Amino acid sequence: MKKDKNGQRSVEAHIEVPGTPEEVWQAIASGDGISSWFVPSKVDGREGGETVTSFGPGMDAVAKITAWRPPHSYIAESEDDSGAGPSKVATEWIVEAREGGTCTVRVVHRWFASTDDWDGQFEGHAYGWATSFFRMLRLYLEHFPGQPCSMFQLSAFSQSPGPETWRAIKSALPVDAESGHVRSGAGVPELVGVVEDLDVTDPELLRIRETSPHIVAAFEGMDGESPELLIRLERPAPGFAHIFTMPMGGPTMVSARFHFFGEHGAKAAVQAERDWGAWLGERFPAEA
Repeated sequence: MKKDKNGQRSVEAHIEVPGTPEEVWQAIASGDGISSWFVPSKVDGREGGETVTSFGPGMDAVAKITAWRPPHSYIAESEDDSGAGPSKVATEWIVEAREGGTCTVRVVHRWFASTDDWDGQFEGHAYGWATSFFRMLRLYLEHFPGQPCSMFQLSAFSQSPGPETWRAIKSALPVDAESGHVRSGAGVPELVGVVEDLDVTDPELLRIRETSPHIVAAFEGMDGESPELLIRLERPAPGFAHIFTMPMGGPTMVSARFHFFGEHGAKAAVQAERDWGAWLGERFPAEA
């Protein structure tokens, strides 16, 4: 986290991905592109336009585009008068061309504050971009660039602590320790693929693990294991799935996002959403 003498604070995450600036811009600055690796999104690509990012029912994040410079950068500002965070946050997306047909993507969150109250929250956002969502962006650009995507996201709430909930997920999706291959267990909807390894060595990210309240809570009782799986899918259709748990101060949220590509992707998504929705509801029933 950086802060200047005027009270502006910022956090940043970045990743190197394959593609031209134009290809990468399409992935991070269009509704279809963002929806192909993140969550359902809409982008009115112009200065004065809006971005809408949907994290679930009633969980839309809306921002106004204040700068639009394709294929290099754009800034979207969100406002919040609830007191739960800074009143205004500016998020800048930057695409920088590199040698060898790759680009660096950066996301920078900036806000003004006179206290440190939200520093840990935003450092947690940067950690999430670097260790989870940017890996999904890279998977998309490596294997499915420009392809139509059928995606869905589901959630459930476990009444068990985070580590116990995570053990239930791992039991349903056993991973071969040597190959990383995963195949869903008996009674679990079809899923076959390979886990994308995550080895966090960056000192700043390791520091955030110890200081950001949300990240600290996620790792509590996990013996250093990250409570998430990013799986490059073979079946029921080519694509990837991101499954993770997050303590919510009582219950534990279970989140599952699936992105399918290819000629059978749309059909597979319809069936998989039905099957996984039923399984999550049965395995983690709502509190009576």
